[in-house]
Amino acid sequence: MDTTLQKQRLLALDVLRGLTIAGMILVNNPGSWASIYAPLRHAEWNGLTPTDLVFPFFMFIMGVSTYLSLRKYEFQWSREAVWKILRRTVVILLIGWGVGWFARFCSTFVALGDEPIGWGERIGRSCWTFERMRILGVLPRLALSYGAAALIALSLPHRRIPWVIASLLVGYTLLLTFGHGYEISEANLIGVVDRALWGPAHMYHEGDLSFDPEGLLSTLPSVAHVLIGFCCGAWVASSRPLNDKILRLLLLGVALTLGGWLMSYGWPINKKVWSSTFVLTTCGMGASLLGGLLWLIDGQGKKRWGRFFEVFGVNPLFLYVLASILSILMGSISLPHGDGSLSIHGWIYLVALKSWLGAHAASLAFALLFVGINWGIGWILYRHKIYIKI
Repeated sequence: MDTTLQKQRLLALDVLRGLTIAGMILVNNPGSWASIYAPLRHAEWNGLTPTDLVFPFFMFIMGVSTYLSLRKYEFQWSREAVWKILRRTVVILLIGWGVGWFARFCSTFVALGDEPIGWGERIGRSCWTFERMRILGVLPRLALSYGAAALIALSLPHRRIPWVIASLLVGYTLLLTFGHGYEISEANLIGVVDRALWGPAHMYHEGDLSFDPEGLLSTLPSVAHVLIGFCCGAWVASSRPLNDKILRLLLLGVALTLGGWLMSYGWPINKKVWSSTFVLTTCGMGASLLGGLLWLIDGQGKKRWGRFFEVFGVNPLFLYVLASILSILMGSISLPHGDGSLSIHGWIYLVALKSWLGAHAASLAFALLFVGINWGIGWILYRHKIYIKI
């Protein structure tokens, strides 16, 4: 934990990072998954919704931050630099697995509540759920993509990184094209690879289909995603005039977004397979948004409006993990209600909100309330200048 920052933070980047973390918490925690407004749903398969932007935006920002972090090592291999990359990769990976295990522990513990067994057996059976452990997920994808992109950034001259990005995206597009990658079927190469490596019990399930939207094969284009952010980070950190940085980001943003959209007629934009057109489109939108924030915050000096998101942006992964744990606990701890009981989550949604707001509005209100709870914790850290690095 650092109580001071060793270098001046880029406020526009913190605000954008905070915006994405707040968005991730919002869309992951509705009052009811059955009552969600359309913009807060993921696309069923092909296509793009506002909800589909928050995760790729964070990965783009991770790339920008990776440049800012590694420049103190002058992008050269060293024991310190490599150790930092590997340590952070492993820590994020272990935290992701830990949160997944905790979710299974709580759900199993609650499910065993009606069985005539002792507390010791109940806890033991709840702890040992590794046979159903999901290997991949949001945090493992962040870990693997960051680790690979950072090592590439240390290994190659930066002028070659665009060629690496192009090779990853073109190669992955060919894999999807000839590997049934745009189909929802057992023949989809992404699912085939994951089932061969982990088995269905360790994967996410789309109905009856074992298919992981954060699959190992689809991590390849997410590495390109982080590298695009890395290249944008080089522009942001350069000594060029601010207006030149903004113009470059906006032009790149428009070019990538337009290119991804035009190419989607042949290769669909699809978050669940992390298609190359999804990478181009979302990176383009992320670059444009970062350019706009640089203009507004650094160029126009309008900073106060972004304080809410800055709170999330200075402790992003900590608050994301905290929100995941709080969500699990609120869904597992029960309160008496009538002749039975309701989880804290269920009581707030059904009793405190739905009874007078209606299903959809109450579901959104719960999500906003949950974001507010996590913001309050983040504000305490922010106020005391406590920055928890993961």
